[in-house]
Amino acid sequence: MKFLSEYRDPEVARQYLDEIRKTITRPWTIMEVCGGQTHSLVKNGILDMLPDEVRMVHGPGCPVCVTPLNLIDKAVYLAEEKNVILCSFGDMLRVPGSEKSLLEAKANGADIRILYSPLEAVNIARDNPDREVVFFAVGFETTAPANALSVVHADRYELKNYSILTSHVLVPPAIEAVMDDEATQIEGFLAAGHVCTIMGISEYYPLVDKYKVPIVVTGFEPVDLLQGILMTVKQLENGEHKLENQYARMVRPEGNPHAIKTLEEVFDITDRMWRGIGVIPGSGYELKAKYAAYDARLKFDVNIPEAPESDSCIAGEVMKGIKKPFECPNFGKACKPETPLGAPMVSSEGACAAYYHFSGMLEELETVQP
Repeated sequence: MKFLSEYRDPEVARQYLDEIRKTITRPWTIMEVCGGQTHSLVKNGILDMLPDEVRMVHGPGCPVCVTPLNLIDKAVYLAEEKNVILCSFGDMLRVPGSEKSLLEAKANGADIRILYSPLEAVNIARDNPDREVVFFAVGFETTAPANALSVVHADRYELKNYSILTSHVLVPPAIEAVMDDEATQIEGFLAAGHVCTIMGISEYYPLVDKYKVPIVVTGFEPVDLLQGILMTVKQLENGEHKLENQYARMVRPEGNPHAIKTLEEVFDITDRMWRGIGVIPGSGYELKAKYAAYDARLKFDVNIPEAPESDSCIAGEVMKGIKKPFECPNFGKACKPETPLGAPMVSSEGACAAYYHFSGMLEELETVQP
C-alpha cells in the first residue's frame, strides 16, 4: 500500500481534474453513496473544483442518518426504563429520537457509554454480571462483522446479560431503492470502498446490468474520489456501464471471506426501515434464531409505537440525491448541529453536517438573510 500522502497530492489531483474537464462534453449526475465520501468531497473543496457539468449528489450511505426514530426511542427506553448499560458508537448519541436523544438521556442519568468496539461491550457484560448490557449495533456491512463477533464471543462466554439492538443496513438494496424512485436523475455511482473491502464487488454486477449505470468502487481520499469521478465520466461519455474498482489497493473482488463467514453465521437478511426513505426489502440484518437470546428487541419485548418524522426535515430527499442540503429552507437556520431537525445534521457522515461545517454555502446563506 502506498503512503496516504500520495492520495492527497495536489499535483495528481490537478491532473485528474484537467482530464475530467477534457473528457466531459455534457452534464452528468453522479451519486457518491457513502457519507464519508460526501464529507471528503465537501471538506477538500472538490465540489467547487469540478466542472459545472459534473453534478455530484449525496446518497443514503450514512447508517446513523437512516436509523429509524423508533429504534432510537427503543434505545432511550432501554437505558431509562430498563436500567441497562447501553453502549454505542459516539455518533449515535446526538441523533434526535421522537422525544429526546441518547445524549439527553445520558444527561438525565442513564448509564450510556461511548465505545469504539462492540467487543468492549462484551467485556463490560463480563465485568457486570448483575447488569444487562445492550450494544446499539448500527452500521453498514463495514461494522456488521465486529457486531456479529461480539455475539459469538458472548455466546462462547455464556453471557446471559449481553444483547445487541440491531440496526444494520445494506448498500446494494439502497442503490436499488434510489434508482427505482421516479424522481431520480442519477446516471452513475461511486460505491463505498470500505463496504466492498468486507463484501467484495460481486453484488454490484446485477445493479450495473439492471439499471445500465456505471458503478465505480472508490476510496475516500481526494485523489481516490477524483480518479473515481474520472472513471465514471469516461464510461458515461462512451455510453458504457461497467463495474470498476478504483480502490483495488484495498478491495479484493471476493472481499473478506472470514468476515463474510461470520456475518452468515450470525445474521439473516431482512427488510429494514430506513429513516426518511421507508422500508427497503432485503436491506438489513437481524440475528438468526440460534442467537435470539442476544436480540435486545426480543429479550426486552420493547413495544414503542412508530413516531412521525418531522415535516420540516427533507433528509429523505437529500439521501436519495433529489435535493442538496442547502435547498432545505431550514438549513443553517432552524436546523443546526445544536438543534437538528434530522440525523444528517449531526452524524459524522451526514451530508447536512458536511455542508454546514465545511462548505461556504452557509456563509452565502447568512449574507442574504435579512
